Amino acid sequence: MIKPIKVIVPIGGLAIALTISACGTSPSKNALSPSPTPATATSQLANATPVIVPVTSNPISNTSTISGLSILKASVENNIDPLTNKPIADRLLVHVQNDGPSLATGFEIFYTMTDVVTKAAESYYFKLTGFSVPAKSAGYLYFDNKSGFGHFPENKFSIYRSSKNEVHFTVELSAQGLKPVYSTAIKSKGTGEKVD
Repeated sequence: MIKPIKVIVPIGGLAIALTISACGTSPSKNALSPSPTPATATSQLANATPVIVPVTSNPISNTSTISGLSILKASVENNIDPLTNKPIADRLLVHVQNDGPSLATGFEIFYTMTDVVTKAAESYYFKLTGFSVPAKSAGYLYFDNKSGFGHFPENKFSIYRSSKNEVHFTVELSAQGLKPVYSTAIKSKGTGEKVD
């Protein structure tokens, strides 16, 4: 039951009477719960995997004609880790060679995957920030959502991961001051691609 209470509040030389209604009942069990604090919401967002979406065009604009960069192999299934020589979960794995006289930097990649049955296609582009290959040396690019040198994001909902059909990949790799290079890879029919 609500009981009105009269309160006299002195302000300056005046006394003002206020009437306050007080409720003697307890809060309803259906009352809304408080929202999470901004810190909680921020930490949840910080731990979320970034969403990787296809692009509609190839932004690589490298017009260099200087040779030196090559893709020794691109693979998307039955992968062997070149550093341990042991099988690893399926991913786009690109083996890069720098035959140039200096460190290769400023890498970018653009790749397209096409379902050979439905003709559906998706393309992805990444600036490969932090990746470099010393002169006369090889490097490896892993698109697997892992952290560490040479590891980059992938869309885990892509045609590569979801299609039961054969999927063809075309890859363009560019480094600053060197002629872009190209390669292909094939995912066989089925959905046996394993993610770590």
